[in-house]
Amino acid sequence: MPLELGSAVRLIQSILLAAAIEFLYHAGMPTLRQLAYLVALEDHLHFGRAAEHCHVTQPTLSAQLRDLETRLGAVLVDRTRTRITLTPTGQAIAERARRMLAEVEEIRVIARTDEALLTSTIRVGVVQSSGSYFLPLVVPPLHQDYPRLKLYIREGMPAQLLRSLEDGTLDLLFFPLPVRRPEFESLSLFREPLFVVASSEHRFAAERYVDPVNLKHEKVLALDAQHLLYGQVRRLCEDYGAELSHDYEGTSLDTLRQMVAMNMGISVMPALYIRSEVAPQDAVVARPFRGGPPHRTIGALWRRGTAREQEYLKLCQAICGILKEREPGITVLG
Repeated sequence: MPLELGSAVRLIQSILLAAAIEFLYHAGMPTLRQLAYLVALEDHLHFGRAAEHCHVTQPTLSAQLRDLETRLGAVLVDRTRTRITLTPTGQAIAERARRMLAEVEEIRVIARTDEALLTSTIRVGVVQSSGSYFLPLVVPPLHQDYPRLKLYIREGMPAQLLRSLEDGTLDLLFFPLPVRRPEFESLSLFREPLFVVASSEHRFAAERYVDPVNLKHEKVLALDAQHLLYGQVRRLCEDYGAELSHDYEGTSLDTLRQMVAMNMGISVMPALYIRSEVAPQDAVVARPFRGGPPHRTIGALWRRGTAREQEYLKLCQAICGILKEREPGITVLG
């Protein structure tokens, strides 16, 4: 029975790729698997955990990395009894290997273009100030509607997540916008207002709204400067004469909430966190700003030119539909 055109093309691609890898291997060049082992070791800095991540035994991974060093004629890994590190040469090669492996994954995606969308794994990154409150709203209905879709989720700091998207470690970010970098495409998903959060003993607790001018001289607790939300809170403080605390910068919104509950200051937090963690509390209250409230926009971010763009757009469409149905406290944009 003759092959369909798409199947024939994929078969030819597979044969050519296998032949190219075989040629490079016998020419003394590293294999993709060896490069993947090196990247895993850089991520985990532990032979056992790297081997587990790659689904091989530790002796196999170690032997392949030594073979890689022999082929390249360079020491890539510093091995001591107390720790494992990559040499500067190893780090430089691992950085390029990430990009190469990401491109190989793109080849696999192109070969699967006739498959249904949202039926495979997407590696997703989320910032700490939204992931734990946004994802629980959308993951259960996504799983119900697309049972073959798998979301590998990593929570992290903004700069780290952007690096992981750039080098191919992650496929997609749910991230505060705007991000003005030409190598990325973005789509706005929703806009959420920011609220004043204060102790139930604070004078704001007796108010329905907080006029921004009343922030003057208030001590405001914020996340540390690595978080993008910090910049918004700092600008609010500058605009209305509030005192931004540098003595008690929080590492998470939960930490800030606990300090606010002890009346150490007030804070400014996004709507989805308010809904999840502040509204059920008695020790703290959330009050909207009077007038046009400040807000932040959360969107999706992916590498420009990826073969999976249509899949990401379909995922965004599904997420926006879920949010419109389930979360009236935000403005859906996508």
